[in-house]
Amino acid sequence: MDVIMKLDACENQNIEYKESWRDEYLKWVCGFANAKGGKIYIGVNDDCKIVGVKGAKQLMEDIPNKIATLLGIVCDVNLLKAANCEYIEIVVEPSNIPIAYKGTYHYRSGSTKQEMRGAALQQFVLKKMGRSWDDIPNDHATLDDIDRAAIEYFLKKGVEAQRIPEDDRNAPTEQVLTSLGLIDNDGKLKNAAILLFGKKPMKFFPSVTFNIGRFGKDEADLLFQDVVEGNIIQMVDKVMELLQGKYLVSPVRFEGMQRYETLEIPKEALREILYNAVTHKDYTGVHIQMHVYADRLEVWNEGELPLGYTEETLLGDHSSKPRNRNIANAMFMAGFIDRWGRGYKKIRDGFTAAGMPMPKVENFCGGVRVSVERTKFIELSNVTGNVVSDVGSLSAVQLSERQKKICILIENNSFVSTSEMSVVLSVAKRTVERDLADLQKKRVIIREGNTSAGHWVLLKSVD
Repeated sequence: MDVIMKLDACENQNIEYKESWRDEYLKWVCGFANAKGGKIYIGVNDDCKIVGVKGAKQLMEDIPNKIATLLGIVCDVNLLKAANCEYIEIVVEPSNIPIAYKGTYHYRSGSTKQEMRGAALQQFVLKKMGRSWDDIPNDHATLDDIDRAAIEYFLKKGVEAQRIPEDDRNAPTEQVLTSLGLIDNDGKLKNAAILLFGKKPMKFFPSVTFNIGRFGKDEADLLFQDVVEGNIIQMVDKVMELLQGKYLVSPVRFEGMQRYETLEIPKEALREILYNAVTHKDYTGVHIQMHVYADRLEVWNEGELPLGYTEETLLGDHSSKPRNRNIANAMFMAGFIDRWGRGYKKIRDGFTAAGMPMPKVENFCGGVRVSVERTKFIELSNVTGNVVSDVGSLSAVQLSERQKKICILIENNSFVSTSEMSVVLSVAKRTVERDLADLQKKRVIIREGNTSAGHWVLLKSVD
């Protein structure tokens, strides 16, 4: 009676089992070589049972020759024995250059083999060559496409962060780009130069925008939106200005006679989240997206976390693995990010100091999504989700007829101004302001953003 033997390890990212040999399995060899290496066993079934392989001695000659001829690499091919069976072990070492099988590139991810195409293939080839996409020279851009104001902004920030010498504050544009490695040996601008400092980067890369939307019940319920365009060195400042002026609340507190307005989300931690999105985005993909709801905001950028990195990795001690090395270097020199993987520690410290839960970081739909709870807004408004909540109606609150009319105006147009209300109601602006203050005190409405650019949120339904 034959003894059935099993191998200890199941299939994983480094091990593949095949009952017999087929030349198409060279794709698996290719996939292991392009990833972290691995072993392929011929004569072992999916249940890890050794079933043996016929013609093992001939395969010991054929397999190494086919690997060398079709893939251009050398692998150890070993003949192994168990009981009365012979089976073959193919040991594949990781390659430091891209390996193709008949013109296609394969990659071992988890326990599956994937064929790489498009942007994924481009990123893979560049990585194997020790380069990143933002390092590629652009054949169509010139120094005339660079915005000097963006260069001056960068130098100012870098000097303030003490990462650029004071003597370089007025350095010429070409000198700055050369020092950052953004001009190649042939004098061509690299992609990063256009993204960071371009006058109109969308002329070259359509996805260089940051889209912000305010939503009600769900993603289909878009209330209003903004699109931030332009170079990415100044993009976060523009986004923060919009968020503070239009989308987020800044609760007022007093210390003695001093009045303070503090943004509902820790400002520096939020900036860190935004800089991460801008710096590590895959710019061959779509635009950055921010969804703002009553109970949370979500920031999503194309391009997943580095292989093997999870939320736990980011929140612990870890190495920095920037997707766009040139962009990351410029952001570091400007004082916007850190080189040592400490960005998420800053985020954690900021939210902890504010007594708020940590943002959730996850791979989602081919990119990275960071979700932040709006605990301060929920506390102020007493809502749990929808921008117009059903926690109560105006009939449950004692309001004057004029205040009820104000609520109807806000329901019809959340951006209605105090002056417009005074005209419609035929009362003084100061009277409207007193009514608005009383409505906020009674938690009927709340103001998102500042006086000029913000909007009203109706917290109770109009009967």
